[in-house]
Parts: sequence; structure tokens; C-alpha cells
Amino acid sequence: PFSNDLQTKQFERLEQWAKLNKPPNVKFKDLEEIVSHKISVNLMPFDVRADFVRVTGDTVLVPVTIQVKNRDVTFLNKDGVQRGTINIFGRVTTLTGRIAQTFEDTVQMDIPAELLPKETENSHVYWKALPLRPGRYRFDIVVKDVNGDRAGSWSRGIQVPDYAEDKLASSSLIVADNMEPVAAKNVGTGMFVIGTTKVRPRVASADGKPVIFKRNQKLNFWMQIYNLGVDEKTHKPSATIEYDVTNAATNKQVIKSVESTDQMGNVGDQMTLQKTLSAANLGPGIYRIQIKVNDNISKQTVDPSATFAVE
Repeated sequence: PFSNDLQTKQFERLEQWAKLNKPPNVKFKDLEEIVSHKISVNLMPFDVRADFVRVTGDTVLVPVTIQVKNRDVTFLNKDGVQRGTINIFGRVTTLTGRIAQTFEDTVQMDIPAELLPKETENSHVYWKALPLRPGRYRFDIVVKDVNGDRAGSWSRGIQVPDYAEDKLASSSLIVADNMEPVAAKNVGTGMFVIGTTKVRPRVASADGKPVIFKRNQKLNFWMQIYNLGVDEKTHKPSATIEYDVTNAATNKQVIKSVESTDQMGNVGDQMTLQKTLSAANLGPGIYRIQIKVNDNISKQTVDPSATFAVE
């Protein structure tokens, strides 16, 4: 189908771009040093989320989302505007220590001075998509509050999945606060853009609490399914998709909806699932969404889930 071709093209473009942009000379030497010497610093708190989206048989796109709370950033007043600046340095290494990806960026946050007190509880989100081969990596990220001269570091071992051809599989299930199609010219490029859609993930805090939505907000769920069986006669897949939302406290099902690939038009062995739900339909509490895909042809099932809270 056209959309899959388009997506593959965009991902190929992204991969070429990544190859051309081999790690340049590092600007933020102070942050690189923290990573190189494996120094742990925690004066600047931030949260990180890594997702996985298949690009080709042997390349996986790993969108990394970094969330910084405004209250942890030092803002300086300049002409009635409060400006906060953070430097971000990230490095991905293989288990043998080879550098697979490096990224660094400066992010500026401008808030009108009179709005700053209201904005302290809000967060700023930064996103970087890294093409990687399947395998195990070490991710090191350092964030520095430039005006406050404070830094924080985050290190994790991350397994990038291998989407083998014959096994039904899914990308990460992304719970997003913003999900919208992008203009054709922006496909595959820009912040939060995966293929043909802008998907801005909500990032859970490091203390293990789920992502929170207010009742006036929309909940968005994005996920891709790979390696669906295709019927030899019709050349089409045959699968059902069940969306289940349950209340985590009572285990009671609050929303259930079932779809089938028959109703979904032109679907190949890969499909993208997008669902939007109004948080107003749910009372305050913690919920779990599970998306279960049953492949009637290969008789395989995947059923990723995610947790979120409504306040």
C-alpha cells in the first residue's frame, strides 16, 4: 500500500541522513565528560522515555523523549520574557563500547514573565529519533540547566527489539497528548513525527507513577503491528483488534471496542493503529489500556498494554 511505501521511503531518508551525520565534533565537552567518565550527577532531574518503531528488517527507529519540569529550570528575565536554557547531550554505545549514536542540542524555553508562576508545574518535552540495529545498548543522557549551572545524568541498558519476519510483533504502544497527521512535505521529519503522524508521547516520571491526563484532555494511543499473515487467495491479512480499558483499582472493564482488518481498507502485513479517547469519559483514577491483536492467519497474538491516570 502507498502509505507503507511512503513510510519506508521516509525512514530510508532518515537513515541516509543519520549516516551522513556521523557523530560530529562534540560541542558540550563538559557534558561529554560526565558520560565518558560514567559520573552520576542528579542536581538536575529529568525523565526519559524510549520507544521502538520498525524501519526496515534490520533497522529500528528509537524515538527518545526527554521531559524537564519548568520548576527545575532556572529562568532569567530578558525584556519581560523569562528564558530558560538547557543543553542536552546523549550517547548510545554498544556493549563493546563502540559509539552507535551521539546527539546534542540546546533547548530554549520562553515564557512571558507574568505567566511563569502558572507554568512552573508544566513540563518541556524534547524528542530525538535514533535509527539503530537490533541489539543491546547503553544509553547515556546528560541535561544541563545553563543559567543555574546544574546538571543531571541518566543511564540505562536498552534492548532494541529484533522484528523477525515471521513473528507477529508490535512497536511500542505510545500514550500521547498530541496526535495529528502531518503535511505531506513534513512526513518523516521534524519533532515527534513518526512516518505520517505527529505523536507526542507523555513521559512517566521516574518515581513509577503513570502519566497523568486532566479530564478536559484527549488521550491518544499509537501503535504499529508488523508481520501480519497474508491470505494467499485474497492477498490480505485477517486480524481482529481489541481495545480494552480497565480500571486498575477495581479491574473493571470500562471501555471495550473491537475492530477487524476487513473494515480497515488497504492493509498489508503492517498496520498503524491510532485511537483517541476523551478523558472526560473516565472518572478520576488509574487505568490500563490493552490492545490485543489476533492474527487469524498465523494464529499469533500480541497484546501490549500501558497505564495512565485521569485527574
